[in-house]
Amino acid sequence: MNRFDFTPYRRTMVGFDRLFDLLENQNRFNAGDNYPPFNIERRGEDAYRITLAVAGFKPADIDITAQQNLLVVQGKKGEETPAGQFLHVGIAQRGFERRFELADYVRVDAANLEDGLLTIDLVREVPEAMKPKKIAVGTQKTLSVVHDTARTDGADSAAA
Repeated sequence: MNRFDFTPYRRTMVGFDRLFDLLENQNRFNAGDNYPPFNIERRGEDAYRITLAVAGFKPADIDITAQQNLLVVQGKKGEETPAGQFLHVGIAQRGFERRFELADYVRVDAANLEDGLLTIDLVREVPEAMKPKKIAVGTQKTLSVVHDTARTDGADSAAA
């Protein structure tokens, strides 16, 4: 059993609790089940593609749900009676559920099923307010003294 102890890091890193929880829980959700096989591909600076091998599934058999920071892909085969008698069954006919943790601001752009491969395109769109900004360094404006007219008028009248 591969288990990492993040306790030393938890003591010194503030605000990374969600990341450590994701890493620790990843083994629990995907332990031992490698069906269906999948690839995760980086297609650009902010573009990704997940490809799942779902031979025998129709688009109506697949349900894709995108929640905040979570993508769930489920496959449910309908009960079909085969026309003939199988001598060997090598193509899996069981249902599946795959979960993918998504980073902040990652959304599903498209999903397509072709030739037994389900492709899900993902795009990371960081809001304009969250993007880094360049701050120009310039000279400090000279400060000018603001005279309070009420105070100077009172001082002038008191002197008279």
